[in-house]
Amino acid sequence: MKHDPRITPWRDGIAARSLEGVVEAEVYLDPRAMSCGVAAAAIRSAPDAEAEQVDQLLFGERFEVIEEEGDWLWGQAARDGYVGFVQATALAPAGAAPTHRISALRTYAFAGPSIKSRASGPYSINSLVTVEATEGRLAKVTGAGWMTADHLSPIGVFEDDWADVAQRFLGAPYLWGGRESLGADCSGLVQQALFACGRACPRDTDQQQALGAPIEAADFGRGDLVFWKGHVAMGVGEGRIVHANGFHMATVVEPLADAVARIAAAGSGEPTAYRRP
Repeated sequence: MKHDPRITPWRDGIAARSLEGVVEAEVYLDPRAMSCGVAAAAIRSAPDAEAEQVDQLLFGERFEVIEEEGDWLWGQAARDGYVGFVQATALAPAGAAPTHRISALRTYAFAGPSIKSRASGPYSINSLVTVEATEGRLAKVTGAGWMTADHLSPIGVFEDDWADVAQRFLGAPYLWGGRESLGADCSGLVQQALFACGRACPRDTDQQQALGAPIEAADFGRGDLVFWKGHVAMGVGEGRIVHANGFHMATVVEPLADAVARIAAAGSGEPTAYRRP
């Protein structure tokens, strides 16, 4: 049986305890739950700051640490299952379960219960926070500071239009492996839009191509997904798509027909699938 290394915590004879009896390893280790303690942290392919960023953790997201390697921790992101290395300084001991998620595209945390106090961040949409107290329009968030309460939604309260969420990212720079409001790649954008609407979504384009049900190109509409080899975009209606892409190096809205022609001319072929999540 083949195991996808992107989502299987198994390497160099070491595996997570949950894989005992599933994969062969010299040692099986019990994961240690930690959480992202900064606005966003890179998950890298190797324990090196110059290694490829394959994914990101957002503030408050859990990371199951399996092994330490110098200043790096190897493990698995709890939210989308991605495996890789995170710098130890970006993680904190896992605390109380989150009570809210950030529902604004991005927000700041203030050192005190005043918008005039020192600000940190910004923190991106879908970050997970634990609210300790409120004072006026601000909510005290564990490990971060005071955030605008109107920018938070209780866990379990979601939006219903993922195309609208995706369009809020317009102008955000393209970032390989990114899934934050300050920079995202194509699949990261789709994932965050669906997360905001309470929908589970894997990390990479080929994984996302299993979402929902297939549709015909003629039926493609708002909220639907169109795939190419290594790329995904979302319909916003009237024959247009929103996508983070390396051509514009940003998240943009453009006619689907223009993208299809440009991608084909670049040698990457025609769309491989149309899906309705």
